[in-house]
Amino acid sequence: MGSLRFLSFPCEMKYFFLLSICFCSTGYFAQKSPDQLMNDWHKAAASANFNAYFEVTHDHFVFLGTAPGERWTKTEFQRFCKPYFDKGKAWNFIPTNRNWNYNADSTMAWFDEELKTWMEGCRGSGVLTKTGNEWKISYYNLTVLIENEKIQKFIKLRRRK
Repeated sequence: MGSLRFLSFPCEMKYFFLLSICFCSTGYFAQKSPDQLMNDWHKAAASANFNAYFEVTHDHFVFLGTAPGERWTKTEFQRFCKPYFDKGKAWNFIPTNRNWNYNADSTMAWFDEELKTWMEGCRGSGVLTKTGNEWKISYYNLTVLIENEKIQKFIKLRRRK
């Protein structure tokens, strides 16, 4: 008899109930995909949204920057970034191409991406890990691209003091 009670609900309630089931079952409330997470991460930096930028990073996050010695834990990188974000001016890296790979059970994803930046062409690569339904950035490596035929000039430039 309990199942017949549903039929006695007003029509609007039945539609609300059915729509709720549809939204939940289609993943409407599901966590962001790794690709969307990375796009939003870059947008958070461009808009200097410190909290949005760091809330998607793993507690054991590591960031490798372009300069020698730029290897930061999450806490160190937050300390480095905070003054830039507080001024409302961080960085605007625009991904133009991204390639993804996943482990067998889709709990780890790694990628490489081409970026348009103020430094001209750059490449980012990283690792995301999934705990439950939530993806987090565990590792990110930012590199400046340089053509092989220009490397000798670059080496000479770096040796200047």
